[in-house]
Amino acid sequence: MFIASLIFIVTLVFVIWQPKNLQIGTTAVIGAIVALVVGVVSLDDVFIVTDIVWDATLAFIGIIILSMVLDEIGFFEWCALKMAKFSNGNGTLMFIYSILLGAFVSALFANDGAALILTPILLAKMRILNLNMKSIIAFLLAGGFISDSASLPFVFSNLTNIVTANYFDIGFMEYLQNMIIPYIVSVFVSIIFLYLILRKDIPKTIDTSLLKEPSSVLKNVKLFYLAWIFLAVLLVGYFVGDAYDLPVSVFALGGGIIFLIIAKLFNAVKPVHIIKEAPWQVVWFSIGLYIVVYGLKNEGLTDYLTLVLHDLAQRGDTIAIIGTGFLSAFLSAIMNNMPTVMIMDIALQNMGESMNQALAYANIIGCNLGPKMTPFGSLATLLWLHVLAKKGVNISFAQYSKFGLIITPPVLFIVLLSLV
Repeated sequence: MFIASLIFIVTLVFVIWQPKNLQIGTTAVIGAIVALVVGVVSLDDVFIVTDIVWDATLAFIGIIILSMVLDEIGFFEWCALKMAKFSNGNGTLMFIYSILLGAFVSALFANDGAALILTPILLAKMRILNLNMKSIIAFLLAGGFISDSASLPFVFSNLTNIVTANYFDIGFMEYLQNMIIPYIVSVFVSIIFLYLILRKDIPKTIDTSLLKEPSSVLKNVKLFYLAWIFLAVLLVGYFVGDAYDLPVSVFALGGGIIFLIIAKLFNAVKPVHIIKEAPWQVVWFSIGLYIVVYGLKNEGLTDYLTLVLHDLAQRGDTIAIIGTGFLSAFLSAIMNNMPTVMIMDIALQNMGESMNQALAYANIIGCNLGPKMTPFGSLATLLWLHVLAKKGVNISFAQYSKFGLIITPPVLFIVLLSLV
């Protein structure tokens, strides 16, 4: 356990630190190789982990490709400008609308998509609007939080959703039916708490006349309208795929590639550039870090967690669901939600007949919201902070953690209650 823990901690430190621009995927693969060499995982374990994460990873790549194409044609900038115009200069309304926009993007294009694509656009618009740094950080903190707290409704809204749904054979429709209420509650409660915490930094009025007209940012109007139709058809495709038990990645990756081809036919994008810029490091990150974590599983971590989960299950459904959610949240905050969701899924499966499927959903909620307590809790947050740093906005570890520790526990508690 000591060796497995040491390999995991060192790997995670380098993933967060990224010395000399060392890519996160490269670090995770190095950690996996070390785990394999010292014997905490076997070659068979590598194949098991790959089987667990391949669908989630390919689906994520597909969603990001689709997001990048839509970003290239002006889709998200149009949405951001429309949101700003709808506020009519009311700062509070703009704050709420920006959170709703983040919830929409996170649900349909995954939390990482919201962090990578929407954050730079919103930051650019806020600078055009001449907002002071305190106001900008308030909007950004709200956007960063909602990108994870709203990544609940669909299987493809978060990598953790896909991994858990696949692990417990939860269908697309079944998942949506169980998580739509927690999603709505999460968005609503997030808006309330975010406003209460950040209200002092939200300007009362904003001069939106400084912004361009939304239609002016579109590369091709016909392609823009076609994009809405394509997204609707793609969403229907997920339900069809569910009926035939097809992997989520068939539609996520397939949809991303098909829309990339369509956009090329409209001469709106350069496919080589899109493919080259896609975050392929996430593939190696997912597989590598999961292999490292599997070493912890082999050394008994999941056995300890199963004992805790058994104890929670004996105390009734409400305590079991809330306890499981907070356990996942705490682990995600200190060891990243990607490895946490797999460790917890294995521990839940080890419960046998005493395992209630509601606990799998509680695990997802905990792994999606819990990471917001620390800057290194999720890949989305790491990407979000990296994007902001490149744009000249630095949010310190202490500043982020203080905000995350205040807002996350009450929102998580209420969302878990809605699952009950």
